[in-house]
Amino acid sequence: MEMRDASAAADIRRNVFSQWRTRLHVTPEETQGETMSKYTDQLMIDRLAAAAREGKISRRSFMNYSVAAGMTASAATGLWGTSAKAEPKRGGTFRIAQHDGNTSDQHDPGKYVSFADIALAHTFRSYLTQINPDQSLGGDLATEWSASPDAREWTFKLNPNATFHSGAKVTANDVVATLNHHRGEDTTSAVAAFFTDVTDIVDNGDHSITVKLGSPNADLPWIMPDYHLAICPANADGTVNWQSGDGSGPYRLVEFQPGVQSRLVRHDGWHGEGAYFDEVIFTIINDPNARQTAIVTGDVDAVSLLENKTMALMARDPNIEIDNVSSAQAITLAMHVDQAPFDNPDVRIALKLAINREEIIDKITFGAATIGNDFHHAPTMPYFPSEIPQREYDPDQAAALWKKAGMGDTPIDISTADSITTGAVDAMVLYSEHAKAAGINLNVVREPNDGYWSDVWLKKPFCMVTWGARPTPDVMYSLTYKKGAPWNETHWENDRFNEVLVQAKGELDDAKRAEMYAEMGMLLRDDGGTVLPYFPNFVFGRRSNVKHTGELAASWAMDGGRAASRWWLDDA
Repeated sequence: MEMRDASAAADIRRNVFSQWRTRLHVTPEETQGETMSKYTDQLMIDRLAAAAREGKISRRSFMNYSVAAGMTASAATGLWGTSAKAEPKRGGTFRIAQHDGNTSDQHDPGKYVSFADIALAHTFRSYLTQINPDQSLGGDLATEWSASPDAREWTFKLNPNATFHSGAKVTANDVVATLNHHRGEDTTSAVAAFFTDVTDIVDNGDHSITVKLGSPNADLPWIMPDYHLAICPANADGTVNWQSGDGSGPYRLVEFQPGVQSRLVRHDGWHGEGAYFDEVIFTIINDPNARQTAIVTGDVDAVSLLENKTMALMARDPNIEIDNVSSAQAITLAMHVDQAPFDNPDVRIALKLAINREEIIDKITFGAATIGNDFHHAPTMPYFPSEIPQREYDPDQAAALWKKAGMGDTPIDISTADSITTGAVDAMVLYSEHAKAAGINLNVVREPNDGYWSDVWLKKPFCMVTWGARPTPDVMYSLTYKKGAPWNETHWENDRFNEVLVQAKGELDDAKRAEMYAEMGMLLRDDGGTVLPYFPNFVFGRRSNVKHTGELAASWAMDGGRAASRWWLDDA
């Protein structure tokens, strides 16, 4: 919260201090009448910190009152992290209302696509590495990793205590088979592009594996938390047994009804820290109003996605805590550039100029987003090219390009669905209004929630897509824009882009690497088939008795999809 009016700020501080004076044991004499001094501001902060240590105040209230007392939001966050009582408790059932679930969801990690797939995978399966709550890279099955001097070989040592839910030990052979599942001409994996440069994956026979590459890749350990790379048990023939639903994660899957519900119980042999709940239940509720009702009534303990337009209203409920996390997740409007009229660069640029990004962020996300610039590289990622000029809404120039392309009033369909992200349909309706000013007839097609990822995405020539956050630009670019990538949603191929992408992987000079990503960003911005209007925050909610440490991974919603293993219930 930023207060530009000093008197308004003083009024707020005075009001909130009055509200909390009794609770924090601050006497009227200490407030010096109606004037809030630096002393009393600091006194309030000290008392708030004490209340946090004693577990007498929620994080939301602590942040509100600390900022009102003159702290910056970042300073208040830091103080909460060092002061708050965060003592995890074991027990209870964690009920999650999950968005973006489909009847087509299944266990093959190479085909994971919905957020329901992702959240479930992080609950019953393990990965080599993980994104920690502080956004650093940490170990999961791998306890350590190291590279050869030229970054062409990476060795991962495995936790010897890790077990599958079936009771079998997790071995290097299981890891080799899992990674090979995403390699080769016959693979059906969406992340095959990650492994095109892998020449071999070796079981070293000492609870370790080595990944050998044809060219250097400094980011390889950051690829391993990708949600498709969940470790599965190996079959005798070197394939993986993903069909059984056996995993080595914090919870064991006991019920799986795709698009309906999943139920899991704690895996007491889990190799990691956490897993405080006895049981976890994911219930698929794609309708945002129904999800909101479920958490308000207490029928669920948490919801994976809240409507931004109701965020302020929900925040008034003392029984609900809202987490609003900046991230690199992205909204893309993907055009098939090998299909008319999107094969015309003038059409693509016109559609990029015909969207008022600021208005969509203001009216649809209610400010819970970062503006996009038509290249898939968020400010939260390393090497962000801030020097690239921001594309502005320009209906006049869009109209000129549209006319040049001979489009006239030809209608253009854009597909979307409610389950994609909060306010998805409303955002596209607003986009169509923006486009009208440029003479562009944009027809919004509201698709069914169920089956959107199997029937619409990658199939229809212009559709709205939500992408999860990836930790580095290389991961994002290799997955989505590299030639031949299964998830190249725009069918865009650019020789120079692919050339620089390979060079950047192995470039250890940060300045040179930043220049390469800037060049790739410009190529995408000016030639690619992606309209990227904004990077939405993760906004999710939980009942006030659901606790976490205050730090949340920004790789996916719900603490990087790991809420079930990192959070706990406190009913005291």
